[in-house]
Parts: sequence; C-alpha cells; structure tokens
Amino acid sequence: MKLESALVFDRSPREIAVAYLCLGASFVVAADLAVASAVGTLSAWTPVRAVGGWTVVAASSLVVYGATAHHRRRAATARSNLETSNQQLQVLSRVFRHNVRNDLNIIQGYTDLLVDRVDDERSRECLETIRETTDDVVEISEKLRVIEDASPAAPEGRVDLVDTVNEAAAEIDRADVALTVDAPAEAWVHADESIEYPVREVFENAVTHNDESVRRVDVRITETGSTVCLEVRDNGPGIPEDERAVLRAEEETPLSHASSIGLWLVKWMCETQGGTVGFETSDGGTTVRLRFESFDDPTEAGADSAPARESGREGSRASGTPEGDAVADGIGKGAADDD
Repeated sequence: MKLESALVFDRSPREIAVAYLCLGASFVVAADLAVASAVGTLSAWTPVRAVGGWTVVAASSLVVYGATAHHRRRAATARSNLETSNQQLQVLSRVFRHNVRNDLNIIQGYTDLLVDRVDDERSRECLETIRETTDDVVEISEKLRVIEDASPAAPEGRVDLVDTVNEAAAEIDRADVALTVDAPAEAWVHADESIEYPVREVFENAVTHNDESVRRVDVRITETGSTVCLEVRDNGPGIPEDERAVLRAEEETPLSHASSIGLWLVKWMCETQGGTVGFETSDGGTTVRLRFESFDDPTEAGADSAPARESGREGSRASGTPEGDAVADGIGKGAADDD
C-alpha cells in the first residue's frame, strides 16, 4: 500500500498528467475496439473514431495537471506553516519550562523568606496564595514536559496495570479519603512506563477537585477480550460539560477551553499508549475509564520484569481482600483538571 501511494504522491504534476493522458488515450482505443467488436463492425473502425475521446482525455489531463499543481502548492505551504508552528511551540515550551520556572523558583524562595519575617496574618495569607499559585504553574510546566517528551510511536513493551494503579494509589495518603481497589492479581497491557502519568493524573485530580467531607473513590480493573479497562469512580462534583466538549472536539477556542493541562495530559498520554479515555458525570460523581490493549502472554516480559510482577501480585492481593478494600487513604474527583 505504501509503495502504491509513493508511485502517485512522489510524482510531479507533469508526470501525473502525462501518465493520465497515456492511460486515458489507451482506454479510449480499447473501449472503441471493444464496442466495435461487440456490434460486429470491427472492420469499419478507424483511429478517427477515437479522436473525440482523445480530445476529451487531453482536456481533462490539463485539468488534472492544474489541480495537482494547485494542491501540491497548498500542501507545501501547509507543511511550511506546520513546521514554523512546531518550531514556535518548541521555543515557547522551552522558555516556559526553563526560564519561567527558574523565575518562579526565585519567587518561591523569597516568599518563604517573607513568611518568616511577616507577623501580620493578612500578609501571611497573601504570601501563601502566592506560594500556591507558583506551585500550580510549576506543576503545569512538569506536565508540559511529560507531554512534550512522549513518543508518538506505538508502545512495544508491556506493563502490569495493577502495579501502576497500586503505585499511584500509594502516592495518595490522606485521612479524608476513602479508597477501594478491585483488581485481579495482574493485568498486562501493551504500554511503556509513561502509562503511569495518565493514571497518576486521574488519581490526583480525584483528590484535588473533590470538596466532600469524605472523598470516596472506587477503583476497578477489568479485562474484557482484548482490552483492559481501568475505572475510577468518585463522589466529586464532576467535569463541566464544556470541558468535556473541548476534549471531544479536540480544539480549544476563546469561549470554550479546558481549565488546565491535566485533562489533555490524560487524553494524549492514553492515546500515545494506544488507549482511549471516557468520562461519565452524574449527580453522584464522575467516572473515568481508561482502556488499553491487553497483552496476553506476560511470560515474554523477561526475567527482569519478574520482581515487578511479584510486587504487583502482592499489592493487588491486599486490595482484593476485605481488609484491603476497606477505607484507605486515597482519591476524589476522578476527572476534573487542575485549577
């Protein structure tokens, strides 16, 4: 298929028009001969009969040449604009992630110094707001780095999703969160280690964007045919419809945009792993579903992946028991984004 495409798209407009002219002229002759033979007047056929058809083919070949040249110019312009846009994005990302982050670190340092020197409560509150805001921007820069470094190539490795979920849950340790995990001993998927980012983001968002007195999160991993589904259900306020619409449309506009980069990170990082993302919001909370292609033969993972498998089994056994499914420190608003 690639060879056939190269035979067409790697040719110049003139070559395509000439090839069309030759094929069209041959087709006219073959068609006239076939018709003459079918009606029994083959001896009466002369090349003059094909002149009309050749004229039409010649005129249409000029149209083919013009259209091909026009679209080739448009493609070259679009490619040039895309390269320029990519270069601009890379520069802006680099400046944001390095220069702006360094400046924010300076602001954070001076903020810490002022907190120790200011006695006024109102001033302390203002300094704390500055500190939280700079922390948020630094966190966004880290997420941009993750997205920028993600490989667009399909993953060739395999990861135990149960291990990844257990590690993400272990990073959350809050007394006001009730977490339950329902998972098999292991669930291998086609992915690489960067699968941890969308999983961890869903867990973190579940905690950060839930204002309930008890933030409840129920996590379940199921295997269905060739897919493995991670479902994170919480009792938070849910993702606003306009933000979900932005993700479905895959386009930000001045009047319609996601509140931050977190939802995009989940979407893009899952898709780079060959997975999909689904959001479901109701009055009772939000459910996020991440689906990945399952890997059926984990024994091919190699000897150096055995320790990870064993740790995954231990963690999932604990979560599969009544004690492990009891209240643990965990998560909250399963799909909302950073502020």
